[in-house]
Amino acid sequence: MCIILIMLIILAQIVGRYFGFIVPSAEDFSGYALAAATFFGLAYTFREGGHIRVILVIQRWPLRLRYYQELTVLCLALGLVSFMTFYCGHMVWESYIFEEVSYGYVPVPLWIPQVPVALGMLALNLAVLDDLISMLRGHAPSYRAHEDELNLEEV
Repeated sequence: MCIILIMLIILAQIVGRYFGFIVPSAEDFSGYALAAATFFGLAYTFREGGHIRVILVIQRWPLRLRYYQELTVLCLALGLVSFMTFYCGHMVWESYIFEEVSYGYVPVPLWIPQVPVALGMLALNLAVLDDLISMLRGHAPSYRAHEDELNLEEV
């Protein structure tokens, strides 16, 4: 939806230039939609194994060593993502409390475009926590199945 919104805004700008009118704050709204699309996609990309990982070395390790390595990385990732989630939420709250607005033609309260960023981080936080719990229960994390599929296709 966000990518379609970006396309519609850019299309409106093109048509507007042809007919001699401008779309106010089009760049701002496109940027907000891009940020929303990016952050909403983080959790899905993590679950699908799309985030960059160095599996060239990891895949050759013994299973026990790989388990501890992935467990350590998931714990660190959970800490980092939790930190980022908290401060994204805090940023939204401060923007709301201090009534911050954008500087474009159309003054938009900044908490509105910041909410998708915080929700996207929350979704990523839950995805990392889910994979950590899954590993502690003895199951493979969700991203490993997709990495193994990629490895089989390359061979």
